[in-house]
Amino acid sequence: MTQDFPTEISNTIQRVMDGGLPEAEQAAAWLERSDLGQLGQLLAAAGRLRGANEGDVVEFCAIVNARSGHCSENCAFCAQSAHHQGQAEVYPLLSAEEMVRRGRAAAEAGAQRFGIVTSGRECPKGEALDEICRAVEVLTSEKVIAPCASLGLIGQARARRLADAGLVRYHHNLEAGPSFFPRICTTHTYEDRVDTVKAAQDAGLEVCVGGIVGLGETPLERVELAQAVAELKPQSIPLNFLTPIPGTPMANHQPLKPLEALATVAVFKLFNPKAVVRTCGGRQQVLGNLAPLMYLAGAGGTMIGNYLTTEGRQPVEDINDLAALGLKPAAKLMGE
Repeated sequence: MTQDFPTEISNTIQRVMDGGLPEAEQAAAWLERSDLGQLGQLLAAAGRLRGANEGDVVEFCAIVNARSGHCSENCAFCAQSAHHQGQAEVYPLLSAEEMVRRGRAAAEAGAQRFGIVTSGRECPKGEALDEICRAVEVLTSEKVIAPCASLGLIGQARARRLADAGLVRYHHNLEAGPSFFPRICTTHTYEDRVDTVKAAQDAGLEVCVGGIVGLGETPLERVELAQAVAELKPQSIPLNFLTPIPGTPMANHQPLKPLEALATVAVFKLFNPKAVVRTCGGRQQVLGNLAPLMYLAGAGGTMIGNYLTTEGRQPVEDINDLAALGLKPAAKLMGE
């Protein structure tokens, strides 16, 4: 598998195959360089790892913004924060029936996983949690799509409640590595996020853990995030690309360039060869016409449809991209 690659990439692939991780400084250098030939070799190395672990299938997921706006947290990139002047919609928790309807529609569009997402610091409790659990129970019983959730900080008791309802996977991003995190959020800590991931794992849930890149972090700080994610051993890694949103502190940030974003996908795959790297928010805006190359760069999953506060592509476009590359959507995950 390491033949025909330059020495530094060949050595990294072998280290990964032996259970190790890339060297942080080397990975950061790959994110900085603009040599097209080397980028192609890097993408090919990560793409081989994807193929070796996931074959020729790509997993689609979709989400519903089940409760929007008025979030108490001050994450600098987020339009839903009550601390900023973003123009995100504000509405209370959707009914269980509406969440189920959205889940069925996601399955019809080709998604294998469906995430129920709520704004706010922590997982809802009381009647709100009951409503979410009812939606999860129905989706689990219908077996049309695997239910997931992203509900904020969580402890073991509520995580177990969700697991008992049939939830398959809990999503909670680190957002940034530990050294950069205080620059994007001060209303909770990086450690709070790590504790949430571990609480979900302790409850028997799979976890989906990634972050957002292009926040102004250095290449080495971006690699630090890839390392931090690897330490948690998630099943899935959602990789978001900053889309500057008016009214947020990052409104004037310059988005990543497409080739830098592709290199980032590859680096995250090299650090996490067994996990599905899943491109999510911002991939359409940042990658543009180069978006199909994300699969060649190691992505084994993507989010179809709309995101939390920004629009995505039509699902049929993603399905057509797979066909053009000789790939295919994953099979339905919930068996009969």
